[in-house]
Amino acid sequence: MRARAFMAGLAAVTMLTGCGGLAAQSGGKDPAKPDSASVSDARKKLDKLQVKGRAARTGFDRDEFGPAWSDVDHNGCDTRNDILKRDMKDETFKAGTHDCIVLSGTLDDPYSGKTISFKRGQDTSTAVQIDHLVPLSDAWQKGAQQWSATKRKEFANDPLNLLAVDGPLNGQKSDSDAATWLPPRKAYRCAYIARQIDVKSKYDVWVTAAEKTAMEGILKDC
Repeated sequence: MRARAFMAGLAAVTMLTGCGGLAAQSGGKDPAKPDSASVSDARKKLDKLQVKGRAARTGFDRDEFGPAWSDVDHNGCDTRNDILKRDMKDETFKAGTHDCIVLSGTLDDPYSGKTISFKRGQDTSTAVQIDHLVPLSDAWQKGAQQWSATKRKEFANDPLNLLAVDGPLNGQKSDSDAATWLPPRKAYRCAYIARQIDVKSKYDVWVTAAEKTAMEGILKDC
């Protein structure tokens, strides 16, 4: 029941974003190549985003976005495990957790194209990490400082802004925006940029001039 409730909620989020297959991947399946309507929608949303310089990073702290991996949808599972369950395949779960705690699984990593075997453990869990498509620090410098605590917590746990990916690449990305980092797998860049635009449009996060130029360049080749 909990898994069904989460996936139903995720489907609702996907429908509301208006970006079809770009909004979220599921079950370890790579999103289809964006169609012309989806790319056009992303361009329109990008054109409506404010273009401003970065605000100072002063005051940024992960805690400003609430406790890490909260159970914001109240399905009994924390957000990290919800996303692992959504994005991986062949998962196994810890007994007695109502299929909440993922012990192992296989990720078809969208950023690199590699297949990664995930196994929960102190020395192995970091092989697969949950990326914020729009990093929290990036959002902080582009509008989130003025948000309520509730909105920041929602942003940090929104499935639209979360993706299970290769751990080292997530570390490499850090808090970069599209002007300074893109997935090395070029085939995923259209979906990556369109989804970042979806997130920024949903939460009114602005873009820098360099970031917008980078996004336009990717969408032009989609």
